[in-house]
Amino acid sequence: MSSTSNCVAGATRALKASPALRLPVQTPARRTFASINSSKATSASPTIAASGPQCAFKAGNNALEGARRTQLRTFSSSSSRRALKTIEQVRARNKGGPFNLTAAILFVAAGGGLYTYFTYEKARMARQRIANQNKGIGKPKVGGPFDLVDQDGKQFTHEDLLGRYSLIYFGFSHCPDICPDELDKMALMYEKVKEKCGDVLVPIMITCDPARDTPEVLKEYLAEFHPAIVGLTGMYDNVKNTAKEYRVYFSTPPTVKPGQDYLVDHSIYFYLMDPEGDFIEAIGRNFTADQAAKVISDHIKDWEKPLKKDRWA
Repeated sequence: MSSTSNCVAGATRALKASPALRLPVQTPARRTFASINSSKATSASPTIAASGPQCAFKAGNNALEGARRTQLRTFSSSSSRRALKTIEQVRARNKGGPFNLTAAILFVAAGGGLYTYFTYEKARMARQRIANQNKGIGKPKVGGPFDLVDQDGKQFTHEDLLGRYSLIYFGFSHCPDICPDELDKMALMYEKVKEKCGDVLVPIMITCDPARDTPEVLKEYLAEFHPAIVGLTGMYDNVKNTAKEYRVYFSTPPTVKPGQDYLVDHSIYFYLMDPEGDFIEAIGRNFTADQAAKVISDHIKDWEKPLKKDRWA
């Protein structure tokens, strides 16, 4: 009986000295450990009585092994992750991933917005570069002061163009084909620009034939194209000096008899001037009315200063 008590006491001391049993375990683990200890103690008592002092060592090992197994079962109770087997399971897993349909739409929209912005900025910078290149230092390369008369017989100078964009064309009323075509284009350009930007453009025709194009003749002639077109004439020297300011070439036959019909050779361009009287761009015959109106409208939209709405304000 004393040897049995010694075995139990030895097993108890071994269990108390074991560091593994000092770990905090959940209540089910303690109950399991207690049941295992009781069963182990019950089953081991005959062995302890029979084997003497070695029973304490074996009983301690058996108790430690049971505690380890119980602790492993307690902490590994979670189920393992099952492998995905169906398309629906894969889609459900990837639904909240970093790249889905919503992310793709946002990516495409952002890319389109950036492309549009940089394309617009590139075109705007190109227009700005053209405008800056055509501005002279001190004196403009194209355009300058002039003093002429409009179709109503009133004085008209370069200062009347300040505050608004102007589109200037040099021609004459007896031109058989080119001038009528270009004036028709000017009327269309004016209407398209007015529709997009408002009444901020002044269309002007300066005659290259002041001997025949009096204010009365110009008024009747230009009324066939558009009532907004301003016709300018004057003394021959004034007209010739104005043409030089705009780098326009024109020539009349050296020997013309009174009443004799003749043609005037001249440059065929529209000269776009900004509200400060600086030359922006020359528009040739290769431009359609739509293309030319877009060029003018884009330049007007780039202007950041206020513009006159009333022509003679």
